[in-house]
Amino acid sequence: MLAAAGSEAALAFLEVGLVALGLALLAHLASRMGMTAVPLYLLAGLAFGEGGLAELDVSTEFIELAAEIGVLLLLFTLGLEYNEAELTEGLRTGTRPGLVDMGLNAVPGVALGLILGWDPLASVLLGGVTWISSSGVISKVLADLGRLANRETPAVLNLLVIEDLAMAIYLPVVAALIVGGSLSGTLTSVAIALAAVAFILVAALRWGAHLSRLLGGTSDESLLLAVFGITLVVAGAAQSVEVSGAVGAFLVGLALSGEVAERANRLIAPLRDLFAATFFVFFSFQIDPRDLLDTLGPALILAGVTVGTKVVTGWYAAGRFGAGDRGRVRAGTVLIARGEFSIVIAALGAGLADGAELGALAAGYVLVTAIVGPLATRFSDQIPVPERLRSKRRALA
Repeated sequence: MLAAAGSEAALAFLEVGLVALGLALLAHLASRMGMTAVPLYLLAGLAFGEGGLAELDVSTEFIELAAEIGVLLLLFTLGLEYNEAELTEGLRTGTRPGLVDMGLNAVPGVALGLILGWDPLASVLLGGVTWISSSGVISKVLADLGRLANRETPAVLNLLVIEDLAMAIYLPVVAALIVGGSLSGTLTSVAIALAAVAFILVAALRWGAHLSRLLGGTSDESLLLAVFGITLVVAGAAQSVEVSGAVGAFLVGLALSGEVAERANRLIAPLRDLFAATFFVFFSFQIDPRDLLDTLGPALILAGVTVGTKVVTGWYAAGRFGAGDRGRVRAGTVLIARGEFSIVIAALGAGLADGAELGALAAGYVLVTAIVGPLATRFSDQIPVPERLRSKRRALA
């Protein structure tokens, strides 16, 4: 019995180790190409998952748990990027561009889902997939191209703040609707979810400074274990009241500030990258490439439409910050990329009747936009600006 268990463990180690080495090669390749590794991770999952070139029989339970932790750490590190002042400023100056962003980019996704005959809830999830730009991809592209100090960058960051705050409401509401039940039960679940989010948000902003001071004098090892543990505990507590654990993790990150937030970000980053890579691979593991081919046409059409609407969104938002024509183009192109959070949203609908089609379409859509976005941003200064748009710059701003 021990020999058999040892043999199974050895096989599991080999499989997981080979997957990790493969992801390392893909991450290196993406870095050399100047793009995010998310599309390559998704392709790897498609190649070696269900119906792929060579199906790997890895430990599903382990990979699934690692993938869920990856989502939590992605949202936690995103929360670390903001503080109370930045949230307040983002709400003050970014609300109108945020509404434009939602209208231009969520509506095409919802509309396509309804046209395809999907359930309204699956269509709403597709609207979330097309709405949310990838904060991770965008921040990396801006840093790599040296554009963090550009005139248009605050407009981009404000839009990302508004999107992230909107997700803090969108995710728990959609999660409660997916659980379903009677109308009264669903309304109760939504109310509980919103109340829980409001409570955690207020607690994060009011007592976050105390938590930061409490953790400030600890060693790196202690800080890492503490923030990892707190994130999982809050996420678990949130899910127990039908709130997305990812939202709980985001608000834990929001609670930390100053030097503690910077240390936590530095320490947790390797874990985040490891578990997040596992999440992307696990997501596409479950997608049959034949389903992806079936949805490739709609994914390309949707990508074509929403590339344009994101450029318009960035053009409008950057104009309100006084950016010139070239800066407005740069803002629009950098917002094109969708990534980790679009996949998180699609994964919520895995259990729906249209969940398989939603997952496949989302994967194809993210593949296209995560490649086109960074490339368009890199060459945005060569994109011509039509004369008629130049003449209306001040009117639109």
